[in-house]
Amino acid sequence: MPAPRPVPRDPAAVLARHAVTEAGNPDGPVLLLAHGFGAGQDAWRRLVPHFPDHRVVLFDHLGSGRSDLAAFDHERHGRLDGYAEDVLDICAALDLRDVTLVGHSVSAMVAVLAAAADDSRLSGLVLIAPSPRYVDDPATGYTGGFSLEDVQELLESLDSNYYAWSAAMAPVVMGNPEAPELAAELERGFVGTHPDAARTFARTLFLTDSRAVLPEVALPTLVLQCRHDALAPVEVGDAVAATLPRGQLVRLAATGHCPHVSAPEETAAAIRAHLAGRDDARQAGAA
Repeated sequence: MPAPRPVPRDPAAVLARHAVTEAGNPDGPVLLLAHGFGAGQDAWRRLVPHFPDHRVVLFDHLGSGRSDLAAFDHERHGRLDGYAEDVLDICAALDLRDVTLVGHSVSAMVAVLAAAADDSRLSGLVLIAPSPRYVDDPATGYTGGFSLEDVQELLESLDSNYYAWSAAMAPVVMGNPEAPELAAELERGFVGTHPDAARTFARTLFLTDSRAVLPEVALPTLVLQCRHDALAPVEVGDAVAATLPRGQLVRLAATGHCPHVSAPEETAAAIRAHLAGRDDARQAGAA
């Protein structure tokens, strides 16, 4: 195992540009929550109260939420590895150890890339509605849920009018039409993301193929799959869990792409059960 990533020269600057906040028990096991596209750390507000015994660390990806937009780098953040490097910098700035990294949607793959690059500060991953590749790959039989033409049309729509795109996409992504207030909340998150950063981030997430990295992650990893997810079909969750060396798939009763928002109790229960099982396995191995 490599030595832990060194503490940055100016850790306070790292924490400030990502608007890092904490909740829960400062002496508890660490949960680091990484939000998805078009959101910010506030997206976790329904989940956080279910972990009062944990040290919960939250942050905003650059370009999102209350982050420092001036620090957004279109070259660095034109690849998912750039976001993974940011996550590792946050871990180092706080000198975190034994971290469970929870990533939603695109940040699930950010978590995978971070673990593959340096897992010395991490003890496990939780991937909520992950997708390593959104575009179908007929050559391998992989179902991502979108054709390349679909993705190109989606990105052209985003470029044409980001705010109209946000209004149209939020209900599709959130699902749960019986609770329109959840889609409205997601739309506000989309609108709160700077359009220039959003365009770069969207191209990065929709056109990246991270499948080859999955076998490199040795950490115990929980994959949470929702029903009727417009962005990550059930085949994707199956493929991710099967490819991870220590993947565990849990299919939630929740629908849509954001169960930490629409079904926080069920999502928290699945995470807690996984953490408990992981602790039991660790203790048994030490005996």
